[in-house]
Amino acid sequence: MEIKSIKKNYIYNLLYQILLVLTPIITTPYLSRTLTAAGVGEVSFVESVVSYFILFATLGITTYGQREISYYQDDINKRTEAFYNIFILKFIISGIVLIIYYVFFSLFFKSNIYMAFSLSIIAVLIDTTWFFQGMEEFKIVVIRNFIFRLLNIIFILLFVKSKNDIFIYCFGLSLFTFLSNLSIIPYLKKYIGKFDVNKIHPFKDIVVVLSLFLPTVAIQIYTVLDKTMIGIITKDALENGYYEQSSKISKFLLFIVTALGTVIIPRIGYYFNKKDDKSLKELIYKSYRFVLFLSIPMSLGLFFIAESFVPWFLGIEFNKSIILIKILSFLLILIGLSNVTGLQYMVPTGKQKLLTISLCIGAIINFILNMILIRYFKSVGAAIASVVAEFSITFIQIFLVRDEISLIKILKSGIKYLISGIIMMIVLYIMKPRFDATYIGSIFATAVGAVVYVWSLFVLRDEFFIETICYFLRDKGTKVDD
Repeated sequence: MEIKSIKKNYIYNLLYQILLVLTPIITTPYLSRTLTAAGVGEVSFVESVVSYFILFATLGITTYGQREISYYQDDINKRTEAFYNIFILKFIISGIVLIIYYVFFSLFFKSNIYMAFSLSIIAVLIDTTWFFQGMEEFKIVVIRNFIFRLLNIIFILLFVKSKNDIFIYCFGLSLFTFLSNLSIIPYLKKYIGKFDVNKIHPFKDIVVVLSLFLPTVAIQIYTVLDKTMIGIITKDALENGYYEQSSKISKFLLFIVTALGTVIIPRIGYYFNKKDDKSLKELIYKSYRFVLFLSIPMSLGLFFIAESFVPWFLGIEFNKSIILIKILSFLLILIGLSNVTGLQYMVPTGKQKLLTISLCIGAIINFILNMILIRYFKSVGAAIASVVAEFSITFIQIFLVRDEISLIKILKSGIKYLISGIIMMIVLYIMKPRFDATYIGSIFATAVGAVVYVWSLFVLRDEFFIETICYFLRDKGTKVDD
């Protein structure tokens, strides 16, 4: 098998993640003013409810599928057998969930927004993205996602004109997700063989699939349940609107931080299956360092820029989002690290039980803190609960693999980035009077911060940073080291 270039796959995935960042930059200010805080809050609550059905529709099959396909990149026969077993299992489970969903919203929720989102579950039913990720064929996935993401932006700007267009907005989100998943199916014939009914046993690994489903449930609890609980406890769509937009902004940059993880996961699975422990560990430590290199300045920068950014980006109505963004900015570092330990290391190496333990503990912590803090501090309480829960997950994961991955080595690799980040913050604080609450002021502050951070790393002579720059300036083809 020709080993795919991690550099090229990262660039492909990064371009798509940048588009994910640009999409909210274009649509969030528009939707904040068009749908208003109450409208955004209503959509956020419905999305949180629908996401539970999508969770059961996927049932951990996506993670399992990507891992299994990564094991068989060299063997088309085993790859074909794995694909059909996984796809049929996913189709059956998603179909059952879809029927339950229609019954559920027909009996309990009369809002047509739920009907609009039903297409999202159908999109899960036909999704085969996991196969191409397992094969490390990210170019196909990225181009497809890129095109339909742009079409979605155009759709929003053309057809969502007032707070009465919530259904149209939700339908558009679901429609383009469905079309995107549908468009990739014709590419499968290049990578799989003929269907053999005698080799179809879709439920043979259901126990393994369920073991991967548990971490997904835990992730859902501490990433989506907060929105549901804000809606139930406060009964205030405005609070959900503040939290929704703040959460989006704080996670814009997270896409860039975790983009490398998406392309590394199948490579880790490949090394693990080949029993190449040395290459596996080298790649994991590089991933930790890369995450710290990006997440520290982004987290500190977002914390600093929140006050000047929110008024012009979201509007004065969302001023409460400033404190929420400051709190949630630390998720960039925490989720970045847990992404490496949990998804990049534990899942491909078959340690999903450890991942489940860490996520379940984090979910319990998040639920308890939400119950207490949301009652007193509303959306601010939910933000605090999310950060504390994510810190717990990150710490527990590293503790559980302490015999294989060194915490000291991880911390040492981030010292120069922390020092550079602090220097950046000091400079920004001194120059704060020059940064107006306008888009020009925000861009200026971002540019100054980036220049200071990069300059500091050059002064500190960070080898990883310098080597990475030189590496991306080279073109080495498709060697394993790539």
